[in-house]
Order: sequence, then structure tokens, then C-alpha cells
Amino acid sequence: MSDDLLESPDPVASGHPAPVRHGRQRRGVVRTVLGTVGGVVAMALVLTGGYAAWSYRQLDDSVTKVHVALPHASSSPDADGAAQNILLVGDDHRPADATPQELAELGTQLDGGATNTDTMIVLHIPAGGGSATMISFPRDSWVQIPGHGSFKLNSAFSDGAANGGGDAGGMRLLIQTIENVSGLSIDHFVRVSLLGFYQLVKALGPVDVCLNHAVHDSNSNVDLPAGKSTLDASQALSFVRQRDGLPRGDLDREVRQQYFLSQEARMALSANTLLNPVKVSNLLHGVGDAVQIDDGLSIPSLVDTFRSIDLSAIRSTTIPTAGTPTIDGYSTVAVDFAAMPAFIQSIVGTPAAYTAAKPAAPSTVHVSVQNGGSTQGGATAASTALTAEGFVVGAPSDTTTTSTTVVEYPKGSEAQAKAVADVVPGATPVLSTTATGVTLVLGTDGHTVATTSTSAPAAGTTTSTPGGSAGGSGSGTAPSRSQHTPATASTPSSKPVGNAYGDQGTCIN
Repeated sequence: MSDDLLESPDPVASGHPAPVRHGRQRRGVVRTVLGTVGGVVAMALVLTGGYAAWSYRQLDDSVTKVHVALPHASSSPDADGAAQNILLVGDDHRPADATPQELAELGTQLDGGATNTDTMIVLHIPAGGGSATMISFPRDSWVQIPGHGSFKLNSAFSDGAANGGGDAGGMRLLIQTIENVSGLSIDHFVRVSLLGFYQLVKALGPVDVCLNHAVHDSNSNVDLPAGKSTLDASQALSFVRQRDGLPRGDLDREVRQQYFLSQEARMALSANTLLNPVKVSNLLHGVGDAVQIDDGLSIPSLVDTFRSIDLSAIRSTTIPTAGTPTIDGYSTVAVDFAAMPAFIQSIVGTPAAYTAAKPAAPSTVHVSVQNGGSTQGGATAASTALTAEGFVVGAPSDTTTTSTTVVEYPKGSEAQAKAVADVVPGATPVLSTTATGVTLVLGTDGHTVATTSTSAPAAGTTTSTPGGSAGGSGSGTAPSRSQHTPATASTPSSKPVGNAYGDQGTCIN
């Protein structure tokens, strides 16, 4: 994957510069690599605000509020019902009152900033408590941006902000794009500048991190030994922006940001911070002028939600991807759209209607099989096995490679889907808005139909809901199946998804 964060313009396969599209800014070295970290502050801001109740009013007065009308109608269904999803966005925009001295501390005084959103994380907060999850969306994800064709996810904001759209138009288009990709409904957003991140870290004080291996990268100015290190604000910037020298490049930088957020959350929630009113006040006032939120966000209203969640044990994960192809000369991240519904469902929970359903008799179930796995003839073999189990099976077919085996079904076909899922151990049942019938989609995870002699419950027997999680890599490009999104779910996953980087002593690469 070429490092387009450090090269401008992006390399083009033909050897000629790619035409610059409307809203697709190409930025200089310092501006771009630093811009990725701004959103990291958003999480810590939300977490700190959750407990510093006496500072809520001060914070509301200091931040900039943008009218986006959330929640709003989306082309995707609401995958998680009453749960809350807060979009945390970081970019390199400059607060209007940033002083030359402040910019000099960042080494960006000669840099005008930009609005490409380089950090995009959805904080998913389950209704009624449970395990909160940070879901990262890689900046280079190649997606459909409504009204602007296919391009990198980080350009959606600048596309929406162009031609008079402003910050509200930019955020509205970014939110719509993320909702269409994930099926989640965004309830609120927090947008933070690079300066806000720097001020936050200065207010909280040094933070401890732990690395499995020593790192040295001149591009990000990282120079850290293996083991534990204590970082000041400047070193923290370098830590979360490193991309070169990491095994998976930008994807591993997502891990850096998740890890750092988790460590900062643990620090912000410690008695040393929260019982020190001067420190909390300095923290909130220090970042307020570098923060934007939607005008429907009431920070005090988050208190009750946060009280039911262990914020020091937030899980971190990244949407499923399928490689890093070069498209039109741009280095990109291919999203595994077919695996997305199962991935989101593993976080938000199984729809209540599916949980309550009893498996239908196989002879009453019409099902078709699509092969998105790596085994040639897999759909034909699975179709034969389903026929032997008594199902009415359609013609097998191939589809785009995906990492996760799923049973897609339309609303009202929960019993039929459960009958199929019962004979495919490991498959994840997913409610689809576009499916016209029950479809078994085989993935590279290797799950397929078990015969009667080997399947652990027979079809027609009530069982627990099959689970599954997405991740890893498939192959191929993003298919039109991106609109196959899950609908309302009521029960959070019993097994938390992702990594708990906030555990004390956790080390990363």
C-alpha cells in the first residue's frame, strides 16, 4: 500500500498525475500526517464529560454547535434500535482563534490545514448498558459517497462542505456515507481539530504506552524503545500518527489510535483527574474552542448512559476489510461489504424477532447458496447437502469473496433462516433489506452445511443463535451488496467484540 499520506500527489499507475476531483484535497507532509490524530481527542472529551458533571454547562458554552438535524432519515435501517452511536471525527481544520504560538508548538504555523477527515471512529453505546465499542473506519476506505461517486471515505466531508455546504453540509454527507456503509444510525457527532488533541494531552499530562518492539520512524518522528514509555503531548502526536514501519500501515495506525484513546480514557477516569476540579476545568476549557458538536447533543444527557457502562473497558475494532488495492492511482482500503452486516450484528446484537423464532420445517424452506469462499464448487456442494436435509434449494451461484459465512433473510423469514442456520454451524444469520428469500452466502471462514450425522442440532430443534464476527481479509472489490444491512436489534452481543486496550499493562506493535 503506497503511503499517500506522505506523498502528494498520489502515484498514478500510468505515471501521470491523477486529476484532482472536487473536494479531494492533496495535502503537504506535515499537514496530512498530523491531521489523522485530531479525532482521538473526541473520545477522551466524551469520556471525561461523562463524569465531570459539574463542568457540562461550561463545556456546552465553549464548544461550537453545528445544526445537522440528527438523527435523520437514512437509506439504511437502524441496526441497533435504542443504542447510541457517536461519530468521533478528527481533521486538520484550524480553530479561528488559534494563535501563531499554538500552531508553532505543533510545527504547523506554515500550514493552512484541511478538512479531509482522517480519523473516523463510531463509539457504540448499547441501550441499557453493556460493553461499549469503538469502531474505526479507515480513512482510505473505497466507498460510495452519495452524489459524488466512489472515492475514499475521508473525502466525504470536504465534498459536502464545498459550494456553500459548510461544516453542516460536510458532516451531513460524511454521516450519510458511514450510515450507508455500516447500517448504523448516527445519533451525535464530535469533531476535533489537531490543536484540540494537543491541548487535551497537555491538560491530562503524560500518558503511559507499551510497545512489543522498539520503533523509529523519521516521518512521524517516533523513536520509542520496546516496553513502557511515558509520552508528553508532542510524543503523543508522533505515536498516533505513525504509519510507516508498521506491518499493516494505515490499519495498524487505527490500532495506535484505539490504544491511545483507551489509555487516555483510563487516565481521565482515574481519581487523580476526576477528583481534581482544576484539572478537569483546564481540560474542558482547553479543548472547547477546538471542538464542534451537533446542536442536538446534550452532554448532561449522556451521564445516565455512561453510568451503566464500564468506560475503562471499552472494546476497539475496525470494520472488515479485503485488502489494499490501488484504484485510479490511489492507494485504498477495500471494505468487505458482504461481511459488514455480520460484523455490525456481532456488536449490536441479534434481532429480537430472530431470537424468538422457532426453526421452520426444512421442507417448507426455500433457500439458495452463493459461494463467496475460497473452495471451488462450494455452493454446489452446500446445495446438495441442503437438499439431502430436506430443504427446497435453488440454483447455486458465485459471488464476491467475503470473509464471513452468513444466512441472509428478509423480514418475516426468521423461522426459515433459523432452520438453515441450524445446519450451518458458525454461520451468522443477518436480516437484509434487499434479500427476497433466504440465502446462504459461504465465506472464506470455511463454514458450510453439516450433514445430519455431524450437525449438532438437527433442523427443527430450538437452539441458541449462531454467532460470528468479521475480520481478516478476503479478496476482490466492493460489491453492490453494501446495502445488505441489518435492521433493528434488541439484544447486545453476549461476547464483546474487539480488543480491550485499556487493560493496564497491555502492549501493542
